[in-house]
Amino acid sequence: MPVAIITGASKGLGRALAEALAARGWDLVLDARTEAALTEAAEAVSAYGTRVTAVPGDVTDAGHRVELVAAAGELGGVDLLVNNASALGAEPLVRLEELSLEGLRRALEVNVVAALGLVQQALPLLRASEAGTVIAVSSDAAAEAYETWGGYGASKAALDHLAAVLGAEEPGLRVWAVDPGDMATELYAAAVPDDGDPRPAPASVVPAFLRLLHDRPASGRYAAPALLEGQR
Repeated sequence: MPVAIITGASKGLGRALAEALAARGWDLVLDARTEAALTEAAEAVSAYGTRVTAVPGDVTDAGHRVELVAAAGELGGVDLLVNNASALGAEPLVRLEELSLEGLRRALEVNVVAALGLVQQALPLLRASEAGTVIAVSSDAAAEAYETWGGYGASKAALDHLAAVLGAEEPGLRVWAVDPGDMATELYAAAVPDDGDPRPAPASVVPAFLRLLHDRPASGRYAAPALLEGQR
C-alpha cells in the first residue's frame, strides 16, 4: 500500500484528503497540534480499513518531524508528503502596518521553514519510492495582492518558490504547489471572521488533488479550480 504523510490533518482540507486517500487504500501518517482532534480524525479515517498513525505535535519541532517520517517508515516508506499545516500570522488578519513581526515569523516558520524541514527529513524515503510526490498546499494570496493577506501570502509565495526549486533539483519526484481556492475552513474563519459569504467545503476540492495523483503531471504550480474545470 502507498503511504502518505499529511500535516494539519485533524480538520479541513487535511482531513478531507486523508479520508479520500484512505478510501483508495493509502496508509497514512497524520499530524496536528491538538491531540484530541487528531485522535478523533484518525479513528474516523481508519474506518476505511487502512493503517492510520496519528502523531500529535507541532511541525516547527524538528523532533516531531523525525517522528512523522519514522512512523511512515514503519508503514513502508513515504510515497506522498502533503505540507498542509499553516499559520496565518495574525487572527484576524491585519494590514501590514499592524502585523507583528513575531506573527510574521510564526507564519514563515510553520508555512515555509517547517515544510522544508519535513521535506529534508523525508527525502531519502521519497527518492526510494517509485512515485515519490510532495504537495505544498498554497493559496491564491501567494500570487495576488489582497489587503490584510500580506504576511500569509508572503509565506505561501516563499513556499511556492521552494516547491519550484525542489522540483528542479529532484527530477525523479513530482513536486506540486497547489492552490485549493476558496474553502470553508476554520483557518479562513479565523482570518476573516466577519465574512459571511458561503464557501465550498474542503471535500469539494479534494478531486483536484486526486486528479494530480492519478495523472502525475510535471512538477509545478496548479490551481484546484482549473483542475476541477478540466474534469467537466
